[in-house]
Amino acid sequence: MIRFSLKCDTGHRFDSWFQSAEAFEKLSASGMLACAICGANSVEKALMVPQVRNTRPDPVPHPAEQALAELRRRVEETADYVGPRFAREARDMHEGLIPERAIYGEARPDEARRLIEDGVPVAPLPFTPRRKSN
Repeated sequence: MIRFSLKCDTGHRFDSWFQSAEAFEKLSASGMLACAICGANSVEKALMVPQVRNTRPDPVPHPAEQALAELRRRVEETADYVGPRFAREARDMHEGLIPERAIYGEARPDEARRLIEDGVPVAPLPFTPRRKSN
């Protein structure tokens, strides 16, 4: 897995994970990439700062890392993980077909774009959900 910093043509910046650099290029060439903030289809790599690991035995977590860990903990404690069914579940709740509840999971870029275009309230998570077995 590789993480790229991306930006859309309207100036939004966000990070996303890809299986490989080739996978990014393939998705980009096919028009399957969309801005995680506004859904714009014109997305390109942004300048990235290399990450250097700290060699101290017990590094002190950065405040941003602590906040991200707390967000992950709260999402996992208060929401149901629906995995790849996320788009269907979110749409069904929005249309009143199933009871509303907090959910999280995965959606393909085209599914997320359609949800946003249809006014379904969704937001990307700043972390990759842990896959649950049940």
